[in-house]
Amino acid sequence: MSDSVEQKSFAMGQFEATFPDDRLYTTNHMWALPSANGAYRFGLTAYAVRLLQDVYFLDFTLMPNIPITRRQQFGSIESKKAESDLFSPTAGTLRAINQAALDDPSVINVEIYDGGWLLEIAPTSTADLLTLDAYLEHLESAWEVAQRTIKGQI
Repeated sequence: MSDSVEQKSFAMGQFEATFPDDRLYTTNHMWALPSANGAYRFGLTAYAVRLLQDVYFLDFTLMPNIPITRRQQFGSIESKKAESDLFSPTAGTLRAINQAALDDPSVINVEIYDGGWLLEIAPTSTADLLTLDAYLEHLESAWEVAQRTIKGQI
Protein backbone atom coordinates (compact mmCIF):
# COMPACT_ATOMS: atom_id res chain seq x y z
CA MET A 1 0.00 0.00 0.00
CA SER A 2 1.38 3.38 -0.97
CA ASP A 3 2.19 5.99 1.67
CA SER A 4 0.11 8.52 -0.29
CA VAL A 5 -3.11 6.55 0.21
CA GLU A 6 -5.56 8.28 2.55
CA GLN A 7 -7.06 6.24 5.39
CA LYS A 8 -10.15 6.45 7.53
CA SER A 9 -10.76 4.65 10.78
CA PHE A 10 -13.50 3.07 12.84
CA ALA A 11 -13.36 2.94 16.65
CA MET A 12 -13.80 -0.58 17.98
CA GLY A 13 -13.97 0.20 21.67
CA GLN A 14 -10.40 0.90 22.74
CA PHE A 15 -9.04 -0.27 19.38
CA GLU A 16 -9.18 1.42 16.02
CA ALA A 17 -9.45 -0.28 12.63
CA THR A 18 -8.08 1.65 9.66
CA PHE A 19 -9.15 1.39 6.04
CA PRO A 20 -7.35 2.72 2.96
CA ASP A 21 -9.49 4.71 0.54
CA ASP A 22 -7.88 3.24 -2.60
CA ARG A 23 -10.19 0.22 -2.61
CA LEU A 24 -13.77 -0.93 -2.25
CA TYR A 25 -15.28 -2.98 0.57
CA THR A 26 -17.93 -5.63 1.17
CA THR A 27 -20.48 -6.25 3.91
CA ASN A 28 -18.69 -9.48 4.81
CA HIS A 29 -15.66 -7.40 5.86
CA MET A 30 -13.40 -7.78 2.88
CA TRP A 31 -11.52 -5.17 0.92
CA ALA A 32 -11.43 -5.24 -2.89
CA LEU A 33 -8.50 -3.80 -4.83
CA PRO A 34 -8.77 -3.68 -8.62
CA SER A 35 -5.90 -5.25 -10.54
CA ALA A 36 -4.71 -4.56 -14.06
CA ASN A 37 -6.44 -7.63 -15.53
CA GLY A 38 -9.98 -6.52 -14.61
CA ALA A 39 -10.12 -8.74 -11.53
CA TYR A 40 -10.19 -7.66 -7.90
CA ARG A 41 -8.02 -8.93 -5.07
CA PHE A 42 -9.98 -9.54 -1.88
CA GLY A 43 -8.70 -9.73 1.67
CA LEU A 44 -10.04 -9.34 5.19
CA THR A 45 -10.37 -5.80 6.53
CA ALA A 46 -8.63 -4.59 9.68
CA TYR A 47 -12.04 -4.82 11.37
CA ALA A 48 -12.34 -8.55 10.57
CA VAL A 49 -8.73 -9.27 11.52
CA ARG A 50 -9.17 -7.46 14.84
CA LEU A 51 -12.27 -9.52 15.65
CA LEU A 52 -10.54 -12.76 14.68
CA GLN A 53 -7.21 -12.01 16.43
CA ASP A 54 -4.12 -14.01 15.46
CA VAL A 55 -5.09 -15.98 12.37
CA TYR A 56 -3.15 -19.26 12.34
CA PHE A 57 -4.97 -21.54 9.86
CA LEU A 58 -6.38 -20.99 6.39
CA ASP A 59 -7.84 -23.48 3.94
CA PHE A 60 -9.30 -23.04 0.47
CA THR A 61 -11.83 -25.53 -0.90
CA LEU A 62 -11.94 -24.02 -4.40
CA MET A 63 -9.16 -23.69 -6.94
CA PRO A 64 -8.69 -20.97 -9.60
CA ASN A 65 -10.36 -20.69 -12.98
CA ILE A 66 -13.84 -21.71 -11.96
CA PRO A 67 -17.07 -19.72 -11.65
CA ILE A 68 -17.93 -18.61 -8.11
CA THR A 69 -21.23 -17.26 -6.82
CA ARG A 70 -21.79 -14.56 -4.24
CA ARG A 71 -21.82 -16.06 -0.74
CA GLN A 72 -20.41 -19.37 -1.99
CA GLN A 73 -18.11 -20.96 0.56
CA PHE A 74 -14.53 -20.97 -0.69
CA GLY A 75 -12.64 -21.97 2.44
CA SER A 76 -12.23 -21.63 6.18
CA ILE A 77 -10.12 -19.68 8.63
CA GLU A 78 -9.11 -20.27 12.25
CA SER A 79 -7.73 -17.85 14.79
CA LYS A 80 -7.23 -17.36 18.48
CA LYS A 81 -10.85 -16.17 18.85
CA ALA A 82 -12.85 -18.04 16.22
CA GLU A 83 -13.09 -20.46 13.40
CA SER A 84 -15.24 -19.52 10.48
CA ASP A 85 -16.14 -20.42 6.95
CA LEU A 86 -15.12 -17.95 4.25
CA PHE A 87 -17.69 -16.85 1.67
CA SER A 88 -17.23 -15.16 -1.68
CA PRO A 89 -17.95 -11.43 -1.55
CA THR A 90 -19.16 -11.37 -5.16
CA ALA A 91 -19.95 -13.53 -8.17
CA GLY A 92 -17.52 -14.03 -11.03
CA THR A 93 -14.57 -16.20 -11.95
CA LEU A 94 -12.07 -17.18 -9.30
CA ARG A 95 -8.74 -16.20 -10.88
CA ALA A 96 -6.20 -16.81 -8.10
CA ILE A 97 -5.70 -17.76 -4.48
CA ASN A 98 -2.90 -16.45 -2.29
CA GLN A 99 -0.59 -19.44 -1.88
CA ALA A 100 1.70 -17.41 0.41
CA ALA A 101 -1.20 -16.89 2.85
CA LEU A 102 -2.02 -20.60 2.69
CA ASP A 103 1.62 -21.42 3.49
CA ASP A 104 1.79 -18.87 6.32
CA PRO A 105 -1.64 -17.55 7.42
CA SER A 106 -0.02 -15.15 9.91
CA VAL A 107 0.62 -12.84 6.92
CA ILE A 108 -3.08 -11.93 7.25
CA ASN A 109 -2.36 -10.46 10.71
CA VAL A 110 0.61 -8.32 9.69
CA GLU A 111 0.02 -7.42 6.04
CA ILE A 112 -3.73 -6.89 6.07
CA TYR A 113 -3.90 -4.66 3.00
CA ASP A 114 -0.94 -6.04 1.06
CA GLY A 115 0.40 -9.59 1.32
CA GLY A 116 -2.61 -10.76 3.37
CA TRP A 117 -4.99 -10.95 0.42
CA LEU A 118 -7.02 -14.15 0.05
CA LEU A 119 -8.32 -14.50 -3.49
CA GLU A 120 -8.70 -12.76 -6.80
CA ILE A 121 -12.03 -12.70 -8.61
CA ALA A 122 -13.01 -11.31 -12.00
CA PRO A 123 -16.51 -10.14 -11.00
CA THR A 124 -19.58 -10.34 -13.18
CA SER A 125 -20.71 -7.11 -11.49
CA THR A 126 -19.31 -4.67 -8.95
CA ALA A 127 -22.75 -3.78 -7.53
CA ASP A 128 -21.96 -5.70 -4.31
CA LEU A 129 -18.89 -3.55 -3.60
CA LEU A 130 -19.11 -0.54 -1.30
CA THR A 131 -17.22 2.72 -1.17
CA LEU A 132 -15.22 3.28 1.99
CA ASP A 133 -17.83 5.70 3.34
CA ALA A 134 -20.65 3.21 2.69
CA TYR A 135 -18.62 0.48 4.43
CA LEU A 136 -18.04 2.72 7.46
CA GLU A 137 -21.80 3.36 7.61
CA HIS A 138 -22.34 -0.41 7.51
CA LEU A 139 -19.88 -0.87 10.40
CA GLU A 140 -21.60 1.81 12.44
CA SER A 141 -25.02 0.24 11.97
CA ALA A 142 -23.73 -3.26 12.84
CA TRP A 143 -21.41 -2.34 15.72
CA GLU A 144 -23.94 -2.80 18.54
CA VAL A 145 -24.71 -6.36 17.44
CA ALA A 146 -20.98 -7.06 16.99
CA GLN A 147 -20.25 -5.90 20.55
CA ARG A 148 -22.92 -8.20 21.98
CA THR A 149 -21.55 -11.07 19.92
CA ILE A 150 -18.01 -10.38 21.12
CA LYS A 151 -19.20 -10.37 24.71
CA GLY A 152 -21.08 -13.64 24.19
CA GLN A 153 -24.56 -12.16 24.64
CA ILE A 154 -25.95 -13.65 21.42
